[in-house]
Formats: sequence, C-alpha cells, structure tokens
Amino acid sequence: MSVVAVVPAAGSGQRLGAGEPKAFVPVGGVPMLVRAVDGLLASGVVDHVVVAAPAELVDRAGELLRGRPVTVLAGGADRTASVLCALGALHGVGDPNGVHTGDERPGPPVGDGSAVEVVLVHDAARPLTPPALVMAVVEAVRAGHRAVIPVLPVADTIKRVDEDGDVVATVDRSVLRAVQTPQGFAPELLLRAHRAAAAAGAAATDDAGLVEALGETVHAVPGDPAAMKVTTPWDHRLADHLVNDAVAGEAAGTVAR
Repeated sequence: MSVVAVVPAAGSGQRLGAGEPKAFVPVGGVPMLVRAVDGLLASGVVDHVVVAAPAELVDRAGELLRGRPVTVLAGGADRTASVLCALGALHGVGDPNGVHTGDERPGPPVGDGSAVEVVLVHDAARPLTPPALVMAVVEAVRAGHRAVIPVLPVADTIKRVDEDGDVVATVDRSVLRAVQTPQGFAPELLLRAHRAAAAAGAAATDDAGLVEALGETVHAVPGDPAAMKVTTPWDHRLADHLVNDAVAGEAAGTVAR
C-alpha cells in the first residue's frame, strides 16, 4: 500500500509579484516546488509525487525534479481543477465519470492506483513544511481518519467587518484554526469530493472544504509554524530569511566542531 502526494503548482502567483508562477520562485536559491517535493519525500512515507504544473512549464518542472519519483502533468484553470487532473493520473483512482476541468490531455499513469492507501494534497507554496508534519498526517489517515488537516490556533483577535468597513462582531478565536497542508485523505473520498465539486462547478481554497461539503468528517492534527504559505512578498522575504539563517547556523556549527 502506497502514499501518493499531489502538488498543485499551476497558480500564477500574482500576489507574490515575482513575474513567474509562484512554485518556480526560489526560496534560499531553490525553487519552492523543489523544496516542497523534497520535503514530502524526506518524510520517508511518501512513495510518489504527482505535480500539476502550468502547461507551458511541464518540461521545466520535470527537469527541476529529475531523478525523483515524480510525475509532472499539466494542471487545470484553478487549484481544484489541478488536483482533479492529478487524481486522473492515478491508475485505478482516476475519474470514472470523465468529469474533468482544465487540461484534458491524459498524463502518464502513476503505478497501480488500487494499491494507493493515502493521497496527500500539498501546496507548492509551503516549501518549508517539516517532514515530521507529513508523517503525522499520514499516520492519522492510517489510524482511521479518512480526511486529515494540520491546523494552528489563531493568535490574533478576529473581527467580522461589513462592506462599509464597520466592525460587526468580535469572533471567538478559541474555536478557530488556521489550516495548512499537506492534507491527507482516503483516495476514494478525495476523488468523490472532487467529482462532486467539478459536476457542480464548485471550488474551494482547500480540499478539506470539498470533503466537508459531502457531509464527511474532517479530523485536525497539530500543524507547524514552519509550514507557512508563501503568498506575499513579505512571506517570501521571511521564508528566505529562515532558510538563510538555518544555513548560516549549520555552517557555524560545522566550524565549531
């Protein structure tokens, strides 16, 4: 039984303003996509990764990830469509109803999908996600939770504001959580959620939202601050700093020894 991770990486990254798709922007000199994939594989629990890249950058992504157990295919028009395209590449965990969005060209099959035990979906824009978090999500799915998300408590006070900019209410943050990736799923459940969303023309900012829409339970496990999402230039500077600081620390430790 295997674990396959899907990495949607076809977004334009307009908010980052880097002039190229976000997944290909470097953090600490290494493209975010490469860091994200390597973090998944470093966990020791991920057997294969399917990357959904922009159609015009499929070859480039393949070159960046050469030598790894990775399949690269063209993603769809949005995140939800890209995940569905990747699911369609899993032999036996594909899309039996033929409900696709985005690029319709079939990607190469990824092993024997009937043997897939867990499917992870991970943002390429979370390049510093610790391998231990990947392991925790997989372990939770294997323990019987069919949909698992890593979460963090919300630190800031949260206000609900109307369209005129006036505060309507203060929200009880004790019951709120910020959601991260990777998110883990039983393959059949994730496929069913995406098929339902595609048929309804619906989308979500995360895959767990599609599962929730089916009325299924989503289980939360503790997240990790390092699994931050790089969305804005500020996030990018912070991620660069964290990587460079870690490298400097390792170098100093080597000299001390």
